[in-house]
Order: sequence, then C-alpha cells, then structure tokens
Amino acid sequence: MGLAMTASSDAAQPASTTAAPLADWPRIESPVKTDAVLEARIARILSDMTLAEKIGQMTQPEIKAITPDEVRRYHIGSVLNGGGSWPSMNKHATVTDWLRLADAYHDASMRSDAKTPIPVIWGTDAVHGHSNVFGATLFPHNIGLGAAHEPALVERIGQATAQATRATGIDWVFAPTLAVAQNVRWGRSYESFSSDPALVRAYAADYIRGFQGDLRGDGTVVATAKHYIGDGATDQGHDQGNAVIPLREMINVHGQGYYGALGEGVQTVMASFNSWHDVEAGVDYGKMHGTHELLTVALKQKMGFDGLLVSDWNGIAQVPGCSNASCPQSINAGMDMVMVPEDWKAFIANTTKQVEAGEIPMSRIDDAVTRILRVKLRAGLFDRKPSDGRYAGKESAVVHRELAREAVRKSLVLLKNENGALPLKPGMRVLVVGPGADDMPRQAGGWSLTWQGTDNTNADYRNADTVLAAMREALGADHVTFDARGENVDASKFDAVVAVIGETPYAETNGDIIASETMSHSRRFPADLAAVRAAAATGKPVVTVLLSGRPLYTNDLLNLSNAFVAAWWPGSEGGGITDVLVASKDGKPRFDFQGRLPFSWPGTPCPAPENRPDPKNPPLFARMYGLTYAKPAPVAHLDESTVTSCGEATSVPVFNTAAAAPFALQVEANGATQAIGASLNDTLRFPTAKPAIEVATSQVNTQQDAKRVTWHAPARVFARSAGPVNLNNIAFADGALQFDVIVHAAPTSPVVLAMNCGKTCDGVDIAPALSKLAIGTKATLKVPLKCFSQRKVDVGAVVEPFSVSVTAPFSASFTRIAVVAGAARAADAIDCGTP
Repeated sequence: MGLAMTASSDAAQPASTTAAPLADWPRIESPVKTDAVLEARIARILSDMTLAEKIGQMTQPEIKAITPDEVRRYHIGSVLNGGGSWPSMNKHATVTDWLRLADAYHDASMRSDAKTPIPVIWGTDAVHGHSNVFGATLFPHNIGLGAAHEPALVERIGQATAQATRATGIDWVFAPTLAVAQNVRWGRSYESFSSDPALVRAYAADYIRGFQGDLRGDGTVVATAKHYIGDGATDQGHDQGNAVIPLREMINVHGQGYYGALGEGVQTVMASFNSWHDVEAGVDYGKMHGTHELLTVALKQKMGFDGLLVSDWNGIAQVPGCSNASCPQSINAGMDMVMVPEDWKAFIANTTKQVEAGEIPMSRIDDAVTRILRVKLRAGLFDRKPSDGRYAGKESAVVHRELAREAVRKSLVLLKNENGALPLKPGMRVLVVGPGADDMPRQAGGWSLTWQGTDNTNADYRNADTVLAAMREALGADHVTFDARGENVDASKFDAVVAVIGETPYAETNGDIIASETMSHSRRFPADLAAVRAAAATGKPVVTVLLSGRPLYTNDLLNLSNAFVAAWWPGSEGGGITDVLVASKDGKPRFDFQGRLPFSWPGTPCPAPENRPDPKNPPLFARMYGLTYAKPAPVAHLDESTVTSCGEATSVPVFNTAAAAPFALQVEANGATQAIGASLNDTLRFPTAKPAIEVATSQVNTQQDAKRVTWHAPARVFARSAGPVNLNNIAFADGALQFDVIVHAAPTSPVVLAMNCGKTCDGVDIAPALSKLAIGTKATLKVPLKCFSQRKVDVGAVVEPFSVSVTAPFSASFTRIAVVAGAARAADAIDCGTP
C-alpha cells in the first residue's frame, strides 16, 4: 500500500496541557475580572429597566428582518448579519455602507426612551477574515491554520480580522470555532483547527487574544467561543447530530478549546446545535440549547464563565416543545441572548407572557441581562459609537494580503514529491489544468461572501488572486497555459503540468458526507479525476494541488501525481501557494513546506473516525505528517479501492439547502425545462415573460434551507439525476420519500407527487394531506416507496426521485427531501390506498 503511518493514539485522550485526566469540569480563571464599581453600575441600570427593555436586550434579530427604528422601539440588545446578508442586500456593499448601517442601529438604540439607553451590539460570522464583506481578505479556513501549527499566527489573524470588523462598525465576531472534529464526514470539519485537543486549546487562547486584546482598545472586538459543546463529536459526523461519547471524553477532549478561550477572557459563548448522550452514564442530555447541566452548571457555575451565552440561528426551535419564537426551556437552562433572526417580535411577545405567568423566573431574566450589560460595559460600547476609531470606514483596514499569503504558505502540506517535481523552476513552460485553477469560490470555500460560498464568481472577490493568476505572476504569463480539462494538448510544449482540483464550497449540513458514501474525492468529483488523468497522459511531471475542506481518500490521484499538495481552502491569496511551489531565480525554493496534517489522511474510502480508529485500516498518513524539500520521503504505488459505498444506505438525500449530488433541481412549464441553480438569493421566474412557476429561497428549519415554489399555471418542480439511482434496498426496508413542507397558499387542484415522472406524471395526490395543514406551519410528509411501485415506477432505477406537478395556483416551501429507510412504518405515513 506504500507509505502508511499509524494514527496518533491521543485523539480521545486528555490534552497534553493537562497533567492528568480531568474527572469534572475545571474552574478557569479569566484575566477579565469583575469589580464592585462595574457591578454596581450594572445593578443600577437593571433596577431602572422594564420587563420589555430586559427582554429586548435578550433578543437578537437579523438585519434583513429589523429596521433601526424597530431596534429603538423594541429596546433590542443585538442584531446580526447571517452569511449572505449585507446592507440593503447588496453583496458589493462598501465598508462605508456597512458602517452607515451600524451607526444607524447604534443611534436608534441610544434614542430609546429607557432611563439609561443601552447600545446595541452587532454580531457577524467573521470566520476566516471579515468574510461577508466585498473586498475583505479571506484567510485560510481553520483547518489550514491548524496545519500551520503556529498559534502566534492566528493571534495576528485575529488582530487583522478585528480591525477589518471594526472598519465596518461591527464589534462582535462569532468566532473562533473550537470544535475538535473527529469524523471528517462532518460538513463543518474545515472550521476545526485539528483533531488534537491540545492544538485547539492553544489556538483558542491566541485567537481570542488577537480578537479581544484588552477589550477596550481601538481595533478590538468581542469574540465568541463556539459551538458549545461537542459539535465535533457527533455520531457519523452528522451536522447538528448526537455526540455519543462519555463524560470524560467531553471534558478532556471537547472541552479543551473552551478552557483555552475562557482562560484568555472570552466574553461570549455560542451554544451548539448538537445533542449529547453520555454512553457510560446512560444519560441523554438532549439538545445543547436546552441543557441546564451544561449551559449553567458546567459552563457558568463550575468553569466560572461570567459573560453572555448566545444561541445559534433558531437553535431554540430544536429543543423539544419549543419553536423559533418560543422556548422558556432554553432561557431557564441558561441562555442569555436568543438569536431569533426573523421571528423576534413573536419571541418577545411569547417570552413576556412566559415571565408574567411565572414560567420563566424574573431572577433568570435579570441574570441574563446582567451578563449582557457586563459584556457591553467591559467592551466600552457605552462610550463610543461604531464610527469612532481609527479603522472606521477605511477600505484599507479590511485588506491584509501579506498576512494571508504568509498563512497560506505555512498551511500547505506536501504529501508526495518524486523526482524533483517540485519546486517548479523559473523558465519552465507549465500547463495548468483542473476546475479549481481559476475559481475563487472553490478556493475560498464556504462562509465566503455568502453562507455556502456559492452564488459567487471571480468578480465577487476583489483584492484576490486565483492559483492560475498566481502561477502567471510567478512564472510569467507567456510560460503558463490554462486548459481546464487538459485534453488534446500538445505535450511537447510543456515541461510540467499543475492540476488544481478540489471540493466545491459548502457550509454546515450541506457539506456532510453520509455514512453510506465513500470518502473518495474522485467518486464525488469525476471531472477532477479526468483532469489529473489527462495531465498524467502528457508524460510530463504532474503536480496536483487539492483544495478541500478536509482530508479525503485520494489514492488514485496520488498515484497519477509526481507531487501532491494539500492546500485546504486557502482563501483569497493564491500567491501563497506559488510562493512555495515556484523556486527563485537560482532554482532554490523560496519557501519550504511547513504544514503538517491537522487530521490523519485516509488510506481507505471508508475510514474510521479519529477517536475510534480501526487497527485493520490505519490512515495513509498520520496526523502531523508532512514532507519538506529538506526532508523528502518516498510514497510507493498505492492500492486503489473499487469500493463504491461504505454500507447499505439508510437514506438518499435529494435536497436540503442545496441539491445533493447527483441530483439537480429543475422546473418545467409549457414543455420546456430550466435548472433552478445553486443561488440562495435569486428568484427564478419561468418562463420569464409570463411565469407559470416561481422559485425563491425560504426557511423551513434553518437559514435559507428551503425552496418556496409558487405555481400560477400548470408546471412542475423536480429533482433529476444524470443517471439512475437504485433505491431497492431502501424500498425493501420500508422506505419512503420524505420531506418537510410549509404551505403558504392552500392547493386548489391536485398536487401530484411522482417519481420518474414521464409524460403522464402518474403519482400520489398529496393535496388532501396539504389541505389539512395550517398555513405557515411546518409538517413532514412521508410517502411510502410502494405507492410509486404500485404506479409502475422502477425504484431500482430512479432518475427523478421527487416531482411535484400542479395545474392551479398553489404555494409551498420544501426542504429535507430524502428517501429514508423505515419512514413508511411511521404512523403518519400517507396511506397509498387513499392518495
């Protein structure tokens, strides 16, 4: 199998910063101390506040859903901008545009009729630079920074990001993520620095120091330790899933980042979407957003955290018995500020009633508001407005290209370099191939201008260089030829081929690789394999650069390459890659490779998670592996597995936020079809002149996760694959087509749900089931696969697993579309006998 190194055995062990395994949550001494004068001031403000003012302080709406005047009228304590939200919904909004809106919110909050007006605080996901802002530098994602193994580097990045954030008038960042990811199937793996808890702890401390400084300095921001706790431990890497681990592992592994952050004085902590089952104690703690034992007892009482605890995007709705607009359980569990992006008015009304009824004690409200005031006073928000400070409004403050380029150089991990393929020498003629070479969205990854990192083009990235542009800069434009597919080229014209390939961008659940799928990059991105094969066919040395959010099974690509570089998602500075790949004029490397793997690299398409290693299938490269020019090592020819799955599928996802490969959403009307595309911001009207159907992004469960489809005339919306998908095993296991739906306008004609819709679209009329639903209320429909089999659909060769045809006006939002084993056994599954 070639070079194989045993994985580190400490992934589930206490971090090296701990002398012995911890038996309980430790007390952490914060350098940010409280004092009697501050607490007395807080008490005075609190004593003058009405219940409406207190609950307003605990409420955090999204900027798309609230005006500055509403901030004033409702005494709102905080606003946020989600990924893909900008002033006036202008993706190219200037720094001045951002600052002007920040001042407007602040000024409105200070015009409140409260006895002591309280400034609003604005939070943003500045997760790899000020990543929502046009023209701002994008640093490598956390996984790349973890590969650099240099905590001091992230402190400098924290400082730069804080300056960029303050330039726009925003003073709170929802970063850093401190997950200790153990299964890279997880779609947020790239937000984790490493599977090593000691490294995460060290990075947490330095990042917080960089963000916060002394909290009151010009160019500092309030930081957030997230997501508390165990988000990197979920079973099978499912985003927002269940961490099935013992208490000792939660404390000694997944707590380490929080010990580092609290020890550096972090002022806010964000709760996680995941739940936790303590397998040794047999205790199911449920969703973190409602767990008193973790939010209050562990974090606030035992660890001594005195800042504010904020919920994640509509995270309260996942607590049993709660909704987006109501969750006394979460507040009573210890939540201080509640992120209710759109339903904030209903949340305020519901919470007010719950306090008046005694369902939420006033003492809990007072504690929450005390914590919010404490953070705002410590950060000096009462003493300044957003436009104060030397960075405010300055476009130059969001640009930190040299630092980002340095971070890219240090993050690169060399996995293979044979026969001196690298470095490339000046004067060489180089063919560049691969879909990632001139693709900034693929280079930047998720959380880049938009939430998913999609809906962007190269033109959306100002102050940035693709790898191709950097290659032309380093070698000379006349020495670099680009052909994305690398086919039918004259190999005699080139000395080497550089293939730039990688994952397309994603965020959160949309990036999950389900347990039944392999971790093979080539299987998910066959065009990448084709490009590298074409490169190898030239007979010239092949250098492959992989842009990805995680380690992947790449044995076939390694075999085809003379050199192979893991570049992660490096952000806006492609020049950091060529700094290392291209030699100086004397032929010597300008920079050597410094990066070492922050996670192990799989040697099988079906790797085990890091905390539960499989001795029979060790990783190809262990964590901390990385070659250098100074110390090369051979990699023998690797076995190329033909495994096409990692077990029997229990579900086949079709759509959730975006279409799941191999499916794509389309609409059909008047005999013509149109792809819906990946945009989360545009509305499709088809046909354009006189639309029969409209499709826009909406929300059913979480941010921008659904498609709202409105029919005006006969049309259908459907998901289609380029080839047939075999659903027989799921059908035998009582499978059903399952999806979440919200009805906006009741059906006035049959709503035909079909599979493999032909000319007749014979399917199940779900209009009766939809008509029973309350308008605006979510429901989950389950239609057994046997319903389609009875209609002569071959479930062993499904090309269209989801098709909804309507002939008269109707409107509904759809998401979490999947074919799910066992769902047909549910009591609420639709009866095929009465479609």
